[in-house]
Amino acid sequence: MEEGKANVRAVDRALDILLCFTTGTNLAMTEIAEKVGLHKSTVHRMLATLEDKGFVERDSASDRYHLGIRVWELSAHLSRTDDPGIIWQPEMERLRDKLGETVSIYVRDGMERIRIQAVQSNQPVRRVAPVGARLPLYAGASSKVLIAYADRDVQKQITGNPIWPAAIDREHYKSQLEEIVGQGYATSFEEREPGVAALSAPIFNRNGNLVAALSLSGPSSRLTLELMSEYAPSVIESARRMGTMLR
Repeated sequence: MEEGKANVRAVDRALDILLCFTTGTNLAMTEIAEKVGLHKSTVHRMLATLEDKGFVERDSASDRYHLGIRVWELSAHLSRTDDPGIIWQPEMERLRDKLGETVSIYVRDGMERIRIQAVQSNQPVRRVAPVGARLPLYAGASSKVLIAYADRDVQKQITGNPIWPAAIDREHYKSQLEEIVGQGYATSFEEREPGVAALSAPIFNRNGNLVAALSLSGPSSRLTLELMSEYAPSVIESARRMGTMLR
């Protein structure tokens, strides 16, 4: 193998190892090897390099790894003025205080949606939404928004993907997408998780392109379909405001 290609491959593997920590904060070397599909000896060498550079740290007592201080040093230099999660947080808090439920922001990544920001409800019984969580794209209000307002080609790729559940009728789902575009928001009632309901609206940038989905979620015993219909204008308005905040 040429030296240049070998170096690129090594970088690719190192990044795959770091990405393992998006789904776990304290991992054993064998767990990492399984996730990235590499031999344990290869992972051991790469972890040693990452540890030497400060990107991971090893707990000698448990022989498990977690992200190192170098990652946090890099994150401290992110441009806060261009980070939508930071820019939108005040509006999310305002919506949370107005409607009393958890507010989240989702973006699409392939066949998944990722929660990039969340403001938790202050109510004793609430929907807890951890930031960074990856969820399937075929269920939930925000998923339907991210698909409904995507390009037609993207919609076809998603609904035609082999991992699309056979139990979810594609034609019925497509008709739902048309309804969502018509009314400007989507709802879900215990679709992905029992006892949870959600309402979602699209966030567009100033060019009219979809950038994210704003979601309001809570216990289905409290966030009924009737109440979500009443809340929809407020969620749509907050999504509109968020869009105007983007450069």
